[in-house]
Amino acid sequence: MNETVFELEKQLQEKFGFPAFREGQKEIIESVMNGNHTLATLPTGSGKSICYQLPSILLDGVTVVVSPLISLMIDQVKILKSQGFKRVAALNSLLDKEQKNKTLSKLEHYDLIYCSPEMLQQPVVINRLKQIKISLFVIDEAHCISQWGHEFRTDYLRLKDVIKSLEEPTVLALSATATPKIQQDIIHDLSISLNKIIYPMDRTNITYQVQYSENHSEKQEQLVNIINQVHAPTMVYFSSRLLTEEVSSLLKKKFPNRQIAFYHGGMEQQDRLLIQQQFMHGQLDIICCTSAFGMGVNKDDVRLVIHYHLPSNLESFIQESGRAGRDGNHSVSVLLYTHGDENIPFQMIDSELPNDIEIKQYIDHGKLEDEEYSEIKLRFLDYQLNHASETEFNLIDTIKQVRDQRKKVKIKSLMDLLGWIKSDSCRREGLFKLYQPNVRAADYDCCDYCGFEFYNIDLNQKSYVVNRTNWEGVLNDLFNGVSF
Repeated sequence: MNETVFELEKQLQEKFGFPAFREGQKEIIESVMNGNHTLATLPTGSGKSICYQLPSILLDGVTVVVSPLISLMIDQVKILKSQGFKRVAALNSLLDKEQKNKTLSKLEHYDLIYCSPEMLQQPVVINRLKQIKISLFVIDEAHCISQWGHEFRTDYLRLKDVIKSLEEPTVLALSATATPKIQQDIIHDLSISLNKIIYPMDRTNITYQVQYSENHSEKQEQLVNIINQVHAPTMVYFSSRLLTEEVSSLLKKKFPNRQIAFYHGGMEQQDRLLIQQQFMHGQLDIICCTSAFGMGVNKDDVRLVIHYHLPSNLESFIQESGRAGRDGNHSVSVLLYTHGDENIPFQMIDSELPNDIEIKQYIDHGKLEDEEYSEIKLRFLDYQLNHASETEFNLIDTIKQVRDQRKKVKIKSLMDLLGWIKSDSCRREGLFKLYQPNVRAADYDCCDYCGFEFYNIDLNQKSYVVNRTNWEGVLNDLFNGVSF
């Protein structure tokens, strides 16, 4: 290893200003500094980024970080540059041709390069990376390989080919929510042996509650009552873009003195970045959003995360709930459930996977009829077709089998979530028992099953004042003040 433990802690203090490592960080850093391929899990908000940012400075060569979201890349680059780290860049679709070529021309001058899995499929990018020394290849939010790789973003499954083409640098796969099954998927889909460093994923400062309602109107009343009790940074998750906007509008009318906005994947990229930055800088205290928002949001003081709709699985719920209380203080996760809410995720499962007719149509004609979710289906079909064996006897039946297996996995994940919602036992224990052998006791109230009632809690931040910083300046920093 290039650095002793003492030197690592000294570098942590000098470079990042932290007096000591958090739980798990040092062990992970030592593993990759020793050249070990590593799969590591740490809870959301526990400082996973340090596990590759510090080695990127100490190792001889370039660290490549595969990141799932452009907004996450931009935030990471901006934060590092503000701390004095200039040898960092991001390759993403926001760069025009000139910016992209400029970044590619000086890759060897960076310590840390962020990019998307899709960017790594571009020949000009991968050929340029082959010309420099890659010392560490990081897959941040590595559970995306298992959750997104088969349909939504199939380029995650192609990362194993990228790693081989770069002569297999040391690999670090990081996640906050990887069950033993997802860990197996990551190792299988990367096709390399990984040293596993698995830390408990339960967040002891978060209280969990499920509230039941008879209908949509009652659910809205529950939401309004909760918002009325808590004046602190809050995230409300939806599955529907339309309802994200409608409920945001409702809350603005109910709470005219609160700063409220919505965020979903149908918005323009610049609008999404603006909303995220406003929330990060304290200009918004309530954000109504879909799952497109939140991954990598480094905001310590979120006190309340509400799920208005069901996420697709327990992993997504843990990930999204874990955006509360990153500072370690008491926070609450509330899931609002009405009978029939599961219809939306079941419909999404059907919409993401092709039916028998569509499979045959694609194999015979190489295309599908236009429809709302055709892009996700096309990615699935394209990947399956390109990776089918040349000796495949019946390609249609093979793809049907893969489709049925994926559907089975997705339905099982959703049923696990529904089982947790309807269980008559401790929420905390039920939520994390699939992830770890022991579940730690809560620092504050545990859950509604263990006696928690919302009206008994005070999450209000009495000194909380919405920041009125000029957002035009913030946006200007994002697009003009930061070089990529």
